[in-house]
Amino acid sequence: MAVTAATGGIRIVSDFLHPSLIFLACAGLVWLLPGRLGRWLPPIAGALAILAVLSLRHGDYAHFRYLGLDLGAGRVDALAVVFAHVFAIQALIGFIYALHVDDKWQHLAACLYIAGAFGCVFANDYVVLFIGWELMSVSSTFLVWLRRCPASTGAGIRYFLFHTLGGLCVLAGLLLRHQALGTFAFTAIDPANAQYFDYLIMVGFCVNAAVIPLHAWLPDAYPEATVTGAVFMSAFTTKTAVYVLARGFAGFEILGIMGTLMTLYGVFYATIENNARRILAYHIVSQVGYMVAGIGIGAAMTINGACAHAYAHILYKGLLFMGAGALLYSAGTAKLNELGGLFRRMPWVFYLYMVAAVSISGFPLFSGFVSKTMTITGAAESHHTWLALGMEVAAVGTFLSVGIKLPFFAWFGGPDKGLPLKPVPWNMYLGMGIGAFLCFWIGIQPGFLYHLLPNPVEYTPYTPWHVLQALLLLGFTGLGFYILRARMTPEAKLNLDFDYFYRLVARVFLAFCRQVVERLDNWWTEFYARAGLKGMLKVAAGSAWFDKAAIDGVVDGTALGVRRVGQGATLAQTGRLQDYLAAAVVVGLAIFALVWFWG
Repeated sequence: MAVTAATGGIRIVSDFLHPSLIFLACAGLVWLLPGRLGRWLPPIAGALAILAVLSLRHGDYAHFRYLGLDLGAGRVDALAVVFAHVFAIQALIGFIYALHVDDKWQHLAACLYIAGAFGCVFANDYVVLFIGWELMSVSSTFLVWLRRCPASTGAGIRYFLFHTLGGLCVLAGLLLRHQALGTFAFTAIDPANAQYFDYLIMVGFCVNAAVIPLHAWLPDAYPEATVTGAVFMSAFTTKTAVYVLARGFAGFEILGIMGTLMTLYGVFYATIENNARRILAYHIVSQVGYMVAGIGIGAAMTINGACAHAYAHILYKGLLFMGAGALLYSAGTAKLNELGGLFRRMPWVFYLYMVAAVSISGFPLFSGFVSKTMTITGAAESHHTWLALGMEVAAVGTFLSVGIKLPFFAWFGGPDKGLPLKPVPWNMYLGMGIGAFLCFWIGIQPGFLYHLLPNPVEYTPYTPWHVLQALLLLGFTGLGFYILRARMTPEAKLNLDFDYFYRLVARVFLAFCRQVVERLDNWWTEFYARAGLKGMLKVAAGSAWFDKAAIDGVVDGTALGVRRVGQGATLAQTGRLQDYLAAAVVVGLAIFALVWFWG
């Protein structure tokens, strides 16, 4: 498809249909149409996006010049295609899952959110990237707020503040980079030559990737988002950040270390959580850690593993959130201590959820097995033994919390508590079914995924050692849960992680205000009352005296003189002609006398 436009100094020539345009147009139509009609348009946009991505050919498109800058919105290469491919698929699945929603604002926000994600993926420079980045930030905030409850309002504000911080870091970095290098080009950065502004950009990207300790927004906001909004958010925000890190910061060792810490940190907190969607949110931190670690290691296999795992993660994490969302939609709660015994009444939600659960756990025949093991193997072959061991240990916690604890206490774990259940709409089952099929299909046909990866694939997932290793880890994890299941009973409490330090900073700031600022304010108030106020009163008294003695004297004296002249003039105006003639004679004689005297 060819698109040409020229207006106001902007000229765009493109040979491909940008998926962002599809979702922007859909957002406009959804806004204009009633909710019951407009909700059918986003799935169509998702299908068109898949066709647009499948028709892509490698190259640079959509170049334009604006405000003196040469910009590009259509860089198509292997790295961009693998993310665009799964973004389009998940967009279709997500909108099918959301078909029952009549609230058009949710569909509109999701369309804008996905448009921003595609804008980032195909951006050729930091300017276009930043526009897509901020579009994602603003629109995804509404996916939290549109749940319309106090908890979601507060979580949305905190979410937006975090992403504003990340966006400001990116903006400052790209401006400083342009000042130093004279370009906005978004290219790979050599770790040996990275400058301070490059690290500033990386920090901004790490906020969206939920790299600890910048991650607290994720487990705070995702559980409070709308049922369908959380499905979209689990797919795009962190994985767009993974894409830009892979594009610009591959080989930065700090990312390898922080990514491995993320894998462990996320599963630890997920294991002790009670809210199902909060458990899944912490596992986003953990699973994105595998991707960040692979990017940081920087080997061809680990980069492939990061991309493959991002692809698989979007599908199975979306399915996990769809399953938890179905629980929340039907039972009205996602807290495990309030659920239990639901298997007989919601069996198909359980089956579909478990497909995603075994996928994220790296069970053979499912998608996580063919992606996660690639990153771990690549780390070991690159002599990052400790990082590989850390990621392997994290896999145990993943199966423990997502594959065993959550489904056990939600669908089993005691008698049915008799919660009234709303029927789950057919479209939610359809969306989950498509996601489950793809998780299984990728697991048995890894070539479907591997041919999309940016580097040649030299990895075979189904070796006896890989399969045996996975089965041993998962088997012993299940045994451990069986032994310790009584100690893992969910409790109705909120676990603080780095929130504790955020709150500590707030307490320190409040104490500073009370102990220092308040005392200074009190001292100043006392000083003002004793010295400042008296001085002001004396200045006011002096001003009053000057006003009366000087200003009023001059003004009032002038007024009195004018009044006397006027009174004299009034007396002179008698109206009798003889008086005027006499006055004229007197004045004439006076003038004659003066002339005579001075002459």
